[in-house]
Amino acid sequence: MNALDFENISPETFRQYQKDHGEKDYLMVDVRQPEEYIQGHIPGSKLMPLDELESNLAELPGDKDLFFYCHSGARSQAAAIISLDSEIPLRKVHNLIGGIMGWDGQSLADLPRVAIFEKDASMPDLMLTAMGLEKAALRFYESVFNSHAKAPYAHILETLSRAEEAHARAIYTYWQPTQENPLSFKELFESLDGEILEGGEKLMDAIQRLASLTGQGCMALMEFALNIEIQAYDLYRNMANTLTEAAEQEAFLSISQMEKKHMELLAKVFKECVD
Repeated sequence: MNALDFENISPETFRQYQKDHGEKDYLMVDVRQPEEYIQGHIPGSKLMPLDELESNLAELPGDKDLFFYCHSGARSQAAAIISLDSEIPLRKVHNLIGGIMGWDGQSLADLPRVAIFEKDASMPDLMLTAMGLEKAALRFYESVFNSHAKAPYAHILETLSRAEEAHARAIYTYWQPTQENPLSFKELFESLDGEILEGGEKLMDAIQRLASLTGQGCMALMEFALNIEIQAYDLYRNMANTLTEAAEQEAFLSISQMEKKHMELLAKVFKECVD
């Protein structure tokens, strides 16, 4: 492939690509410096600074579409050229026009809290941790519902709670085959603490922080919830990026796909807010 055979793509086109494709189909790569990434990054993007790209080209998957971005577009164009000029067989390579400066979608500060997952943990333990995170999210929405049970948007909170349990049940299907005599989903789920949310925040801290929004209405509440879901997507997507075993990577890409659908659900309920 010629080193100039990359495609410049707008943020709008990339978001449409995300809607039309599964998480297993692509990888978004941030080629800025770590301190820039921490200040704000596109959710789900893998950090690979431009000065480290050439020595880490083997980490780029040849079976996924690649999307590079930086601050405004110069470094990501260089990254696209470097990757295509290598001997690594790659699929389609794209440069995000305008970089993070041109990005008008959601962004996240800080690094994804992948340390939530114990390093070198087995597949069953990874899935148990993931189910614990989903239980924390379920407990969060149940707590919020109990505080807003008479609000006109209470049904939205019920929908979000059910979605979290559905996520946990889906993760259970990855855990169950690894056990000789597996507990039922109900037994296993009840045994989990569910104390930490996907962003790494303690459940009780999130509930207390949410209390500060009392009186601000549905819109503020849904913004808070959406940020939690974006952090969940960012965590699972980046966990998939760190794993080398195909089964483990597939599981976390599947979970991140579910979280993306949850984000899309939340995005649609804003119009239902009646403050």
